[in-house]
Amino acid sequence: MALVVLSMVLAACGGNDNSNGNASGDGETYHWKFVTEEIDGQVQYEYAEEFAKRMKEKSDGAVTIDVYEFGGLGNETDQVEQLQSGTVEMAVMSPGFTGGMVKEGQLFALQFLFPENVETTQQILNDSEALNKDLRELYEEHNISPLSFWTEGAMQWTSSKKIAEPSDFEGLKMRTQTSPLILESYEAYGADPQSMSWGELYTGLDQGTVEGQENPIFFIGDASFHEVQDFMTLSNHNNYVAMTTVNTDWYNGLDDEMKSMVDETIEEMQDWVFEEQKKQNEEYLEVIKNDSENPTEIIELTEEQREAFKEKAAPVRDFYREEVSTVNGEILDKLLEEIEAAGE
Repeated sequence: MALVVLSMVLAACGGNDNSNGNASGDGETYHWKFVTEEIDGQVQYEYAEEFAKRMKEKSDGAVTIDVYEFGGLGNETDQVEQLQSGTVEMAVMSPGFTGGMVKEGQLFALQFLFPENVETTQQILNDSEALNKDLRELYEEHNISPLSFWTEGAMQWTSSKKIAEPSDFEGLKMRTQTSPLILESYEAYGADPQSMSWGELYTGLDQGTVEGQENPIFFIGDASFHEVQDFMTLSNHNNYVAMTTVNTDWYNGLDDEMKSMVDETIEEMQDWVFEEQKKQNEEYLEVIKNDSENPTEIIELTEEQREAFKEKAAPVRDFYREEVSTVNGEILDKLLEEIEAAGE
C-alpha cells in the first residue's frame, strides 16, 4: 500500500509540459520550437517573435515558443526535415526550398505571375483556394501543413553588371534557390543559374563565385548584398512568398481550443506581416540609395523593358505544366484564374 501511495504522489508531482497539446485542463503548459530562414531583425524572424508573443498573451503564459533564426538549427534543408519529423513544431519556409519534395510549390518561381501591386498579391495569397486548399493538401502528404502564405515584398535583381533587358543576363552566374523551375526561369534569359544557400551568398558575390541574385529590398539591404554588387534593378519580377507551416501530425493532435488559438493568431498575422515587410522594404531602399561608401546604381525598368522580360518568361509556364507539375498544371491554372479575377 505504501508503494502505491508513493507512486501516486510521484505521478502527481511530475512535469506538466505538453509540447503536443493533447491534454487539457488548468495548469497545462505548451513548449514549441519555431524555426525561420532569416535572422534577428528580418521579416520572418520578426514574424515568428510576434506570433510567439501573441500566443503567450492569449494563453496567459501557458504557451512558450522558442524562435530560431537561420542557422540556429541548421540550413534551409535541415529545417524542412526537422519540421517533417516533428523535431520542431513550426517553421516559416520558402516554397523554393521544398520544390524537390512538393513539385507544385515551384509555381512561386514563375516570374511575372503575380500582379506588380504587392497589396493585391497579398490578397490573392490570403484568399486563394488553389494555394490554401489544393497546394496545402500536397504538402500534407509530407507531414507539413502550410497554414498561410504571405509576401515579403517584390523581388529585385542585384548584379555585377547592369541588367535592363533579357540579353544582359547572358552568361551571368545567377544565384538561385534549389528549385528546378527557378533554374529554368533564368536559363530562359540566357543566365548561368547556380543554387546556393543564402548563408554563403555574401562571400559568393564578393569573390565572384556568383555575379547576381534576387531578393526583396529589405533582405538585400540587411544582408549587405548591395555592398558587393554594383547594380540593383527594380524589376518587381516576382514576390518572395513565405509559408507559415506546422508539422501536420502535431497540429492535428492539438485540442480544439489550442488549435483555434493557433488559427486565430495565424489569421491576425497576415495584416501584421504585410505592414512589417512594407516598412522594412521602404526603409532599406533609402539605406541603399544613401550608402555613399558603397554606391549602387539603381535601374527602374520601363513598362516596355518589363514586357521584354515577360515575353521571355512566359514559355516557362508550359515547362512547369509539362515537366514539373504532377497534376497537369491544374493548381497553376486555377491560380491564374484567381489572379485574373483579382482585377489586375
